[in-house]
Amino acid sequence: MERNITLAHGSGGRLTAELVQEVFVKAFDDDAGRRLEDSAVLPPGSGEVALTTDGFVVKPRVFPGGDIGKLAVCGTVNDLAVAGAEPVALTVACIIEEGLAVSELRAVARSMAATARQAGVRIVAGDTKVVERGSGDGLYLATSGYGLLPPGRRLGAARLTVGDVILVSGDIGRHEAAILLARGELHFEAALESDCGLLLETCRGVLAAGGDGVRALRDCTRGGLATVLCEYAAASGLGLALQEAAIPVRPAVAAVCELLGLDPLYLACEGRLVAVVSEDVAERVEACLQTSESSAARIGQVVAEPAGRVVLETGIGGRRVLDLLAGGQLPRIC
Repeated sequence: MERNITLAHGSGGRLTAELVQEVFVKAFDDDAGRRLEDSAVLPPGSGEVALTTDGFVVKPRVFPGGDIGKLAVCGTVNDLAVAGAEPVALTVACIIEEGLAVSELRAVARSMAATARQAGVRIVAGDTKVVERGSGDGLYLATSGYGLLPPGRRLGAARLTVGDVILVSGDIGRHEAAILLARGELHFEAALESDCGLLLETCRGVLAAGGDGVRALRDCTRGGLATVLCEYAAASGLGLALQEAAIPVRPAVAAVCELLGLDPLYLACEGRLVAVVSEDVAERVEACLQTSESSAARIGQVVAEPAGRVVLETGIGGRRVLDLLAGGQLPRIC
């Protein structure tokens, strides 16, 4: 096989077939995908179907704590998990720029396969497209995920009730801060790894500990913790009251934010979730979260007023209203 991707790899001919067989089929090693039909046929399962789709354009493609392949699988599996679904299978489309080293593509495929095995899901179908040199940025991934919801399980902002407790599964903002440092644009040294990781076991634990008292789960990706909470408030019509001192932020992340004038509440995470649970199960759910991440914490409560708003009690005793940002703080972070 050639050492670098050429336009011929996207022609649908012999080089395309070799690329698919030697890179993707070999890495993903799935019976349905190995047949190379136009669709993967999967056995039926019980429960309602959950579907999600996502795109990944992170720069750099390899960063402390992960790479674009791991990020794609984690992000897709996590979206299913926080919906309360058991992930079953994924598909992936690769948009490859002419000139990308085949060795890098192979490493990404292996990373995806390893992360999928860790999650217990199959990568069953996919596609490759090659664009001319200069028309892309090496490699973009687009994924879809399929999962099954147990009968009767419903999670979401519509279930929020006054008095519910808000928890976060660990320190926030580390993914976006790590990506910024990995770009080498700052003369700033910090041992900072992305929190890129799977939330499936965390979600299972929360649901087991909280039962029907678990109102809603969301992963804090693009837009960070603050964006998730603003969306909760808007969708529920209720208020959310937060305590800034309770929100876990690592010193290195806080230092990056102070240096650049960023707000850690809006920095993306790739391995953190927000849980809203009833008061009577909050202690059990918090203990469950802390078994896997000691920085997990109770950070606030659902309140009646101000309706549809998120209010943060600051460390100096003031109050600050959180709102959706007009745009992102940083580009290309997931």
